[in-house]
Amino acid sequence: MAESIYRALRDGALEGELAPALTIKDSVASPFALQVFSHVISQLFSSILAGKSQSRGLVVVSFSRSPSFYLDLLKNKGTDVASSNKQIQILDCYSDPLGWKDQLAGSRNFTALSNEAMVSSNAIVFREVKHMDKLYNSIIELGKGLVGGGKIRFSIAIDSADEMLRHAPVSSVARLLSNLRSHDQISSIFWLLHSDLHEARVTAVLEYLSSIVASLEPSHQLANGQRGDLENFSLIKHNSKKGKFHVRFKKRNGRVRVMSEEVHIEQSGINFASLPSEGAINQGLVPKVQFSLQLSEKERIDKANVVLPFEHQGNGKPIQIYDGRRSLVDSKHERPVSAVENVQTNENCGSGEIIYYRDSDDEMPDSDEDPDDDLDI
Repeated sequence: MAESIYRALRDGALEGELAPALTIKDSVASPFALQVFSHVISQLFSSILAGKSQSRGLVVVSFSRSPSFYLDLLKNKGTDVASSNKQIQILDCYSDPLGWKDQLAGSRNFTALSNEAMVSSNAIVFREVKHMDKLYNSIIELGKGLVGGGKIRFSIAIDSADEMLRHAPVSSVARLLSNLRSHDQISSIFWLLHSDLHEARVTAVLEYLSSIVASLEPSHQLANGQRGDLENFSLIKHNSKKGKFHVRFKKRNGRVRVMSEEVHIEQSGINFASLPSEGAINQGLVPKVQFSLQLSEKERIDKANVVLPFEHQGNGKPIQIYDGRRSLVDSKHERPVSAVENVQTNENCGSGEIIYYRDSDDEMPDSDEDPDDDLDI
């Protein structure tokens, strides 16, 4: 399932359509969104370096981590960042988001690098995170600096939608993300969200803007929602190492596909595995009952020998058709009816006949005539 996410971001946008957008959301009960976000960045950037992605560059907008965090992340994955500086740029919204440090230093240079950002030529400080329009222009300028103009595309990774929502209203953030998705040179975009920090309507807005929503949930829910109980301590420890990973894909034809996996957090990194089968899970949830839903061999034989109503037995005996009024017991005492009327034998089983008994002589027969012809209307 995680491969489906990489493939969607790698393949990018079709001509005339919006770029794929991914929301990675978590909560305090399963705080693994950063690990998944970092994993997606490393996978996508590897595809960019190998030339297997529609995107030819990556712009990382860092709010919650310094640029050195992402450069070290790529180095640990075996990427030579120094030789690939023309394919990645980091817009540093972490070091001095509101420009206070710049004011204290008495500098007004927008592109001057702070001490935190002076790790390489890949990072540029942005000091006006409250202005979404300026943030949009800076992201586009960095992307065009990587790939140039024309139809060459680049991808965008935003490590914290929470920080944007902290400095700007949800309408401004939604407009920024929507404008980025609709830009001709954007191949794909993805961002991280801590859903329990916001109202449900805010999370719903960002999910609406996304074509893919990846949600992280704890493997085991705590009893009564209490984290401090001793009985829940083992569950808390278990949830700190793994969780459930649900992904919802919105297709171009309007259909929605939901997939689930299990995510494991280890020292070597993050791993994905298939969830246990639903049958194995539900087997332990089935209550104990006093009857069996399965049939024994004798019960199957008895069921097969049950004679269904009006079923031909094939035993060579004539079958009397029940007319719906008289019982078969009473009919035995009446005169025998001819085989032409209501008896079907094996010799003429290839033909059938419907016999109808009128309830009374007053019953009008079926006719194409209008029964109201005698009325003077």
